[in-house]
Amino acid sequence: MHDPLPDFDPEQSRAPQQGFSLEDARARLKSIFGFDEFRGRQPEVLERVLAGKSTLAVMPTGAGKSLTYQLPATMMAGTCVVISPLIALMHDQLRSARANGIRAATLTSADADWRETMDAFRAGQLDLLYVAPERASQPGFRDMLGSAPLALFAIDEAHCVSEWGHDFRPDYRQLRPMMDAFPKVPRLALTATADEHTRADILAQLGIPRNGMIIAGFDRPNIRYTIRHRDSAAKQIARLMAETPGPGIVYAPTRRKVEALAEQLAAATGRPVLPYHAGLPAEERSANQAAFVASEDMVICATIAFGMGIDKPDVRFVAHAGIPKSIEAYYQETGRAGRDGDPAIAVMLWGAGDFAQARQRLSETPEERRGGERTRLDALATLVEAPGCRRAILLRHFGENPPESCGNCDNCLNPPKVADTSEVARKLLSAVYRTGQSFGFGHIQKVLTGNADERIRQRGHDRLSVFGIVGESEAALLQPLSRALQARGALVATEHGGLALGGNARAILKGDETVEIVLAPPRERGRKRGTAAANPVGDPLFDALRELRRELAVEAQMPPYVIFHDATLREMAAARPSNLGELGKIGGVGAKKLEAYGDAFLAAIRRH
Repeated sequence: MHDPLPDFDPEQSRAPQQGFSLEDARARLKSIFGFDEFRGRQPEVLERVLAGKSTLAVMPTGAGKSLTYQLPATMMAGTCVVISPLIALMHDQLRSARANGIRAATLTSADADWRETMDAFRAGQLDLLYVAPERASQPGFRDMLGSAPLALFAIDEAHCVSEWGHDFRPDYRQLRPMMDAFPKVPRLALTATADEHTRADILAQLGIPRNGMIIAGFDRPNIRYTIRHRDSAAKQIARLMAETPGPGIVYAPTRRKVEALAEQLAAATGRPVLPYHAGLPAEERSANQAAFVASEDMVICATIAFGMGIDKPDVRFVAHAGIPKSIEAYYQETGRAGRDGDPAIAVMLWGAGDFAQARQRLSETPEERRGGERTRLDALATLVEAPGCRRAILLRHFGENPPESCGNCDNCLNPPKVADTSEVARKLLSAVYRTGQSFGFGHIQKVLTGNADERIRQRGHDRLSVFGIVGESEAALLQPLSRALQARGALVATEHGGLALGGNARAILKGDETVEIVLAPPRERGRKRGTAAANPVGDPLFDALRELRRELAVEAQMPPYVIFHDATLREMAAARPSNLGELGKIGGVGAKKLEAYGDAFLAAIRRH
């Protein structure tokens, strides 16, 4: 599987062998991974890596980033050192690499076999060595790297190196000094989420030339984006679960809401639902994550701490029960759905209070980061309030020029109406101002519609010029308008729950700015279950192959997808190979897996 290593020469240990062609790589792609062709921009990245050129590859989740270092690692002399931010992610990738016959190991605080791993590295017996940035920056680790040939440094989740990024990690800033000690070893930085500022910062921080960047695009066409106002998160997500079989992730903003939602969703749907957050005992958290990774129908309800370390390809939906931190975070979190290329759904449920809390938190942000965070929040408000294509907004945010319509988001599939509410907005903002900027929406609504309860009469608000100035047709616009103005920052929440003017409120009051809001279309009813079903045609052979995969996975103590993806099983069910030669032609069936599982799957096919 791996070319024999030359005798170790310390002077040449940091110069990877050159001369591999893309055809050589394509042959390895078939023998190791079982695929005939590369996807997207993989060939361009591989050509640079095999030529020893440092590269930044910006590729969407599910586009095959890991292959761009795993494949060269089986070809180039020496070990590819992979810097990855989370232990769980490393262990997921370790399982998949070993299942394909790649010599891989992890060097983490959770590994008891670290001495054996270091010995194997020094002996040149590893294709891949996964480490965390905290370890990679230690002098002792740098000394160890000098004791054996190196092929490549691969920096996963490279946006973590940038203060512009949404997930900055200071330890990533220590990687360049470590890599500079090995100047002949090329660097491959990989990320799915990096806007223009972040990309420039990654290049500078990791010492990669500006002409070494390959941007593969950000589109995930198999994900359907839907954004709705939140009225009852538990009911709305339970409905999504009823319509969408397969594993799912539900993100909630707090630990308390995680646990409450997990309990409510399990009771409402009968599906297995487990919580995950940093407050759970470590053993329970680890067990819940392992159960989710191994399951084919479980839903995990989690804080945003969950997911970055999950390499699970068959997640069929991601639901947000509140707003994410930014568009970058939303893109990354929703990108955990549909990594296998099959249809998946991303649903965000938002409320005006989400934006009110987020804007309050801005005041606690260090001043030097406050402007960037405010810009991110405004961009997120634009996304949730948009009447047009959600995907187009996402892609434009990352510097792309997409079509005006994608045909696979809620607004493209069921276009909403847009209403000019400038006059009602002036009335609403005026009422907030004239009542003293200290009352909540319910009180303001009563004043505007002329509903004089005792509290209103006591404060004399029934004698204000704004009392009763909103008619019946306008009254229906007040609540969605209030949400929109809070999302955009023209209305802000006070510390006691009232509403006050903010942002561009005065410009709206003066008539200098118009206000348009989106009127959500009625919910589609009677949608058929199974839009993202694993077996849309109901083939009994496919179900039998899945059952066999499940049994083999339990026996081997690994997730089912590590054996074969659903797409591979569907192709088996359609082609019905009768021998190992024919089975080896199925996409995703490499030499190691053919040897390990071929006979069992052929026997299942013969029985049908």
